[in-house]
Formats: sequence, C-alpha cells, structure tokens
Amino acid sequence: MKGHPYKGIVAALATMHLKEIAIAPPLSEIVGLRVVTPKGIDTDVLGTFAGDIPRVGSMGEVATRKARMGMKLANTAIGLASEGTFGPHPAVPFATAGMELLKLVDDERGIEISESLVTAKIVFQSAIARSVDELDSFLARSRFPSHGLIARPNRSENSAEIIKDILSRDDLVAAFDRLTAASIDGMVIVSTDMRAHRNPTRMRSLSEIASRFARRVASLCPVCACPGFGRSGQIEGLPCETCGTPTRSPKSEVFACVACGHQEIRARSDGRTHESPMHCDRCNP
Repeated sequence: MKGHPYKGIVAALATMHLKEIAIAPPLSEIVGLRVVTPKGIDTDVLGTFAGDIPRVGSMGEVATRKARMGMKLANTAIGLASEGTFGPHPAVPFATAGMELLKLVDDERGIEISESLVTAKIVFQSAIARSVDELDSFLARSRFPSHGLIARPNRSENSAEIIKDILSRDDLVAAFDRLTAASIDGMVIVSTDMRAHRNPTRMRSLSEIASRFARRVASLCPVCACPGFGRSGQIEGLPCETCGTPTRSPKSEVFACVACGHQEIRARSDGRTHESPMHCDRCNP
C-alpha cells in the first residue's frame, strides 16, 4: 500500500504452528508489512489446546504476551500474534464455534490493533473409546487424517500423559496401545487437534481473519493518520419494520482510532435500516 507507515517495516509473528502461511500474505499484499517468524520461539509456554499447559489470562492478554515474545526474539518494534478458543457458539444454541483473535503490538506508536472472528466453520470433536474400532463415526466427523488428533487416558494418575501429532491410523492404534494401558478404566479420550498446522479448517479461519485484519491495519485515522482505524462498537436501536419501535439490534457502528481516540458513527455496513418484528419487544414481547 503506497504511503502506508508500515510499508517495508518488519513485524515478528509469534507462532510455532505455521500460522504465517495464513497471516503473512494479506499483510504483505494489502499493507506492505514484512512478516518474519522468529526461530526457536516456544509459544506453548503460554498455554496449549491440549491443556497440559493452562492458558493464564484472556485471549487478548495472552496474544499481547505472545507478540512481545516474538518482538524480543526478532528485535523488532512491531509484533503479531493470534489466539483461538473453541466451545459453545455465543449466539446459536447447541452449536459450537471457533473464536479467533489477531493482534498487532506497535511499541513505536504505543498502540495495539485487534480484530476478532466468530465462526461455526470448525472441526472440533472429541470421543471416548476403548479401541480404535469404536471410532469410525468420530473419525469421519473429525475429517481424519487430514485433521490431526490428540489422545489421553480417560482416567489416569498422570494427567500429563498426552499424545499429539496423531496423523495416521497407525499413529492412532499405537496411541491406544500405550494409553489404554495407562488408563485406570481402559478408556481413551480422543480429540481434534486444534493447532493451526494440524487443522486445515482452522487455518482457513485464520486466512479469513488475516484478510479482515490487514484491511483494518491499512485503514488510517482521518485525524492523526495512525494505522488501525476501524469498528470498535455498535449502537442499538434499529427500528422495527412494523411499529417503528427501537429494538436491541444495532442501528449503527462506531469506528475509532486506537491512538488519538477520534470516533465516527456510521450506518450499518450491511445496509439494513429496519428489524424484523420477531425481534421487537413490542410486537413480540
């Protein structure tokens, strides 16, 4: 991007799971940022999906610590990091979702730029079994072996007994041979590996948020020209299309600068001007 303050600047992406495959291209193409991955970085010390190392703090706090870890190793003023979590969908009952956060930390300007994504397009499964032969349905849902697995004893005196990088049926059989012997009840918990390099569906989600994030970083504040001017919130009150009563749905979006605090209130990006009466407290109390 011509004239952008980050054009040609180096940023350290803190990852040991090949996230640069998804994150680096849009930042390079849209912003001109040069993304590097520091060698020898161990982001697992900040928490793992397998749970053998707990994550301490919010997604945003961990992403900041992770970005700074990369900045220190690469000796850069700008760092990048992503965090993900998986569980119940925040808006759709009985559905699961992936929550992704991508953050840029800029010590030269004293700012942080973040973008988040909630998606139901995930492969996130688990099952408990005594043998691999009981897992046919689970393996199909998990898209194994294109998506990796992790396994652990269902009940064990050694909670650290976890096998990762299960990428073939032979790997899975070997894991069961080892873990059933270590399990008090002879059962094994098998779960989808949610690390980006072992989960192609998650890697696609990272590509999606990276493109959105790059566009946000490319957006400069109209007042101070700082990168990262973008949506920071919303204002409720979209009127009901039947009675005109303000509903709880957002009627406008708030855009803000991460540096000077300049704000703008804009119409909804999807162009909607009214809400269905089914979401109106007056029409549908």
